[in-house]
Amino acid sequence: MSKHILVTSALPYANGSIHLGHILEAVQTDIWVRFQKLIGNECYFFCADDTHGTPIMIAAKKAGKTPESMIEEVQKEHYKDLTSFGVEYDNYYTTNSEENKKFSESIYLTLKKNGHIVARNIEQSYCEHDKMFLPDRFIKGTCPKCGAKDQYGDSCEVCGTSYSPKDLKDSYCSICGTTPVLRESKHLFFKLQDFQNQLKNWMEEGNRLNEGAQKKLQEWFTSGLQEWDISRDGPYFGFAIPEEENKYFYVWLDAPIGYMASSLNHLKDERKFNEFWKEGKGEIVHFIGKDILYFHGLFWPAMLMGSGYKAPSQLNVHGFLTVNGEKMSKSRGTFINASTFAKYLDVEHFRFYLACRLGSGMEDVDISFDDFVSRVNSDLIGNLVNLVSRVSTSILDKMDRKLGILSTEGKSLVSELLSKETEIREAYVSRNYSKVMRDITGLGDKVNKYVNDYAPWNLIKTDVEKAREVVTTSLNCAKILFTYLAPVTPKIVHSLADLFQIPNLSFLNLTETIENKVLGPYQMLSKRVEEKNITIMITETKETFEKSNPEKAKQDPSKSNTNEVKSATVSEDGFITIDELSKVELRVGLIKEANPVEGADKLLFVKVDLGEKGIKNVFAGIKASYTAEELVGKKVVVVANLKPRQMKFGLSEAMLLASGKDKTLSLFVPDRDASPGDLLK
Repeated sequence: MSKHILVTSALPYANGSIHLGHILEAVQTDIWVRFQKLIGNECYFFCADDTHGTPIMIAAKKAGKTPESMIEEVQKEHYKDLTSFGVEYDNYYTTNSEENKKFSESIYLTLKKNGHIVARNIEQSYCEHDKMFLPDRFIKGTCPKCGAKDQYGDSCEVCGTSYSPKDLKDSYCSICGTTPVLRESKHLFFKLQDFQNQLKNWMEEGNRLNEGAQKKLQEWFTSGLQEWDISRDGPYFGFAIPEEENKYFYVWLDAPIGYMASSLNHLKDERKFNEFWKEGKGEIVHFIGKDILYFHGLFWPAMLMGSGYKAPSQLNVHGFLTVNGEKMSKSRGTFINASTFAKYLDVEHFRFYLACRLGSGMEDVDISFDDFVSRVNSDLIGNLVNLVSRVSTSILDKMDRKLGILSTEGKSLVSELLSKETEIREAYVSRNYSKVMRDITGLGDKVNKYVNDYAPWNLIKTDVEKAREVVTTSLNCAKILFTYLAPVTPKIVHSLADLFQIPNLSFLNLTETIENKVLGPYQMLSKRVEEKNITIMITETKETFEKSNPEKAKQDPSKSNTNEVKSATVSEDGFITIDELSKVELRVGLIKEANPVEGADKLLFVKVDLGEKGIKNVFAGIKASYTAEELVGKKVVVVANLKPRQMKFGLSEAMLLASGKDKTLSLFVPDRDASPGDLLK
């Protein structure tokens, strides 16, 4: 029986362009939704622009526009950028809608009626020049701890300290520069603590959260749930709170309600809407980043529980996107907008690469453009696309583009590929996309070996029918492999369906073979990545930043204070702090492959399985102590978050830990049973 699933991804805020960090979540969600549809489930994908708040109001004023006109322009830009990466929404809406206004008012009034809203006065920073209360991020000043200037009102970007705006020295309004004063104002609070037991039971039911997210929520339960300020004073761009004067809903109250508004706007039918959000059996699945877990894991389900709606069925929580082990940086050219990437590179390549890096946990997803080139050109193009192209062009033309029937050997190979279906389905459901990619490329290696062994390009010169048999087997195997890949690379798979002269590749027709059939013309499925395009993209990103931020460009931290940074990380007595140690991520790895490196006396090339973190390539200087053969199958300790390093022989992505002298090295191994990817503590 098919499932009924409503899926959302987090709402992009309407004050900036879509960047690769947004694309990570959008693609992760889209892959999951496409898979659900390909196995026959009814699955809707809803999202919207998050459009309310002081930043929107201020940005619109600076641009000489109304907030309404600005968010309309931004929404069109966001939708264009997101869909250019193959993200297929059933509805991409806005939180500034009539549906959202009605839902927000109704939910608030129900919570108030049931005694879950309380009012009290609080003291806030107020700008007498702009005549408005200032959010923490619109107050700047000197950090009370380290003395860094021009820091935000809630935390210091230099030393990382969090504080109250009252503690900031020499504070000023970031809009006009005047010194704010403290004023009292009535605010409304949602009593989150009223739902402590309900939330705890909800959290522990079924498979709602991945392990890391559940542990994080448990920490907040341990420290005690706190009331949540849900109101803001005018002037403010948002929805006015019923029965209050000059009070507006805080953006984080009406933003998640936007999921409901987008749902109703598309479904139209209230009965269908209730199937998901009220008494029906429909599932609600949210994809979010770990930075908004607090809102989606506590406030949002509590709001729903207190107003007669169903809490989410599942929260899928992912980590941040980093580049070369560091935060995305505009000055380094690694804070890349989606439109810039799509201008120079194939977006399906990025979808494939993200799938190779994404597991089901909350770990940050680190990308390296060297690794991007290597994986796409080797695994996607060299392994999978090349499998099709090498037997679908001139060879197929010489046999009138007609396939034959599967031989006994061909049926056996097809059966081997089909035997992986259950495992691949389970990995997609659990969002362990990196495992799916490993399985697909591993199967691709086997099919390519079959093709190489028979060499149909030579065989056709002497035995056309045998060559036809080999090509028939190869393309039937390719049909299975690309069906497995269909949620990730829909455009490539659509072209392949055209070649096979069938409507689509789906898990529902996975076992159907293509025999005794004339195929359509071959169209190039995908091209290799050109490294020069990456260089151009990064250069353009840096130049755009430098032109729009000339002062910040001069202060690029990557170009200055090198000695200060180095000396700050190592104390004079040679000790490191526990915080510094915690940055090193040690994991158990299983060596899957090991080979000598041609031209290197000390190196072995090793592929290490780190579970959800995927396969890492490592060049290890252990050749004098170990043979390649004795390493395969060994569990070792790996530095998993080491910045990838481009070496003469290729990209090394991690480090194996060993002790001893060069010729008598001993690898660190776990002394009890451990699984690949297990974190050392």
